[in-house]
Parts: sequence; C-alpha cells; structure tokens
Amino acid sequence: MYSKEELKQLNINFWTKFGQFCDVHPELRHKKRKWMLHRTKVKDVAFRFEAGRKNAKVILELGSRNENQRFKAYEFLERYKVIMEEGFENGLTWEFFHEREDSKKQICRIYTVLDGVDLHRQNQWPEIFSFYIENMAKLEDNFLMIRDLLIEELKSQN
Repeated sequence: MYSKEELKQLNINFWTKFGQFCDVHPELRHKKRKWMLHRTKVKDVAFRFEAGRKNAKVILELGSRNENQRFKAYEFLERYKVIMEEGFENGLTWEFFHEREDSKKQICRIYTVLDGVDLHRQNQWPEIFSFYIENMAKLEDNFLMIRDLLIEELKSQN
C-alpha cells in the first residue's frame, strides 16, 4: 500500500514519463502542442486522460454547469456518432450522466477504455502510453471534423 505522498510521487512520475514518451514518439515528436485538452475552442468541452487501478481512459468531457447546454452538446455529438466513433473498432462509451469523483461535478462524457491495466504497475506504463497516444489522436481528429458545426449549434441555442 502506498502512502499519500508515495501516490502523489507515483502520479508525478507517470505523467513525467508520459511526457517523455510523447517527446520521442514518431507521430508527436515535431508537434509544438501535443494535445488539445482544454483548448477545444468550445466552452466547457475538454479532453482528458485518466488512469487508475483497473483501466486507462481517453475522454471527451462536456462539463457545462448549464445542464441544458451540456445536454444539447451531448445530443449534437450523438447525432454525429458515426463520425465520432470512426476508427474505434468497438465504438466509444457514451455516458449521459457522470459525477466526477474529484469535484462531484455532473458531466457528460464520451470515452474509450483500456481494461486490465494498473497505474501502480510501472511495467504497464508503455502500454497505457501507447493507448493514450493512439486513441487521443483519433478522438481529437474525429472531434475536429465536427467542431465548427458544434460551435454553430451551441450559438444558435443562445
């Protein structure tokens, strides 16, 4: 069992190693900005990496506090499900309601998961890192195909 401080250090090491892995990855080596994350140009829409004891996830998160706005964005993305899931052999998981553990904030999220990996097992980190790179790139690319349409849709709702 890890102490609180050891868990903090493990997380720091994990994300540091992930950054180093990205720096030498052939597809990412020359990119100035590796990941879109919060820079989606759509308010309250962000990408996230998540790793835990049982799995790792690449997530598109809709986090507007305005429930109506959040649901409109989710429903819009759902209409473009074919585009969003392009390249994902088993599709994506669509979660209309999720409560974030860290903030108790209610969100919608769309994600892909790699089961059977554990953040605490450093020998599994390369597998997690490869999963992150492959799937985040696909999810971002798919989102970019419809981002401008989503922006217009959300503007028309106001």
